[in-house]
Amino acid sequence: DDGNYTLTEEEKDLIISENSNSKKLIRPFIGGRELLHSEKRYCLWLAEAEPNEIKSNSKIKERVEAVKKWRSNSDRANTKKLAETPTLFAEVRQPKTDYLAFPTLSSENRKYIPIAFLKPNVIASNQIYVLPNATLFHFGILTSMMQMAWIKSVCGRLESRYRYSASIVYNNFPFPENPTDKQTKAIEEKAQKVLDARAEFPNRS
Repeated sequence: DDGNYTLTEEEKDLIISENSNSKKLIRPFIGGRELLHSEKRYCLWLAEAEPNEIKSNSKIKERVEAVKKWRSNSDRANTKKLAETPTLFAEVRQPKTDYLAFPTLSSENRKYIPIAFLKPNVIASNQIYVLPNATLFHFGILTSMMQMAWIKSVCGRLESRYRYSASIVYNNFPFPENPTDKQTKAIEEKAQKVLDARAEFPNRS
């Protein structure tokens, strides 16, 4: 949407300064870069917004009008149609539960591709894959050397970086079938240790 619904920290603060009630319409927005480098970005999330909440903030209203105009001027029929619902993202695939976020692109120099649990109020961009209802077991398997060996063998590349994909990498990954309770618990314990180690250094990427 021509960048009209994504916000920097400064733009977020400017919108809230006009109407403090508008804070509820702004959510953290996470893509691959933000996930990997602990960078902050935000977006306007108007899916549940009342019309008066939008009209009460001129800066939000201007952005909605800009999206409507940009979509209306598109050469694509589908985009033109979306001008009728300018307050909604063109594609909504936001999980309603906690979810695992996986960057679509990551450096080939990483021993492991970092993935993370995110809350449903954190809006996922199209630069991350999402796995709703994920468990510690899923996290442990997807943060394993086994998964990395698979990635190195089958995933695509952008320049030399890993380009993860759902259809080629994730869907075809030989996920452990029928693990025992003991095996599952062992994976979960190791996975929790990864999360505990991260929690010790909250200001590091």
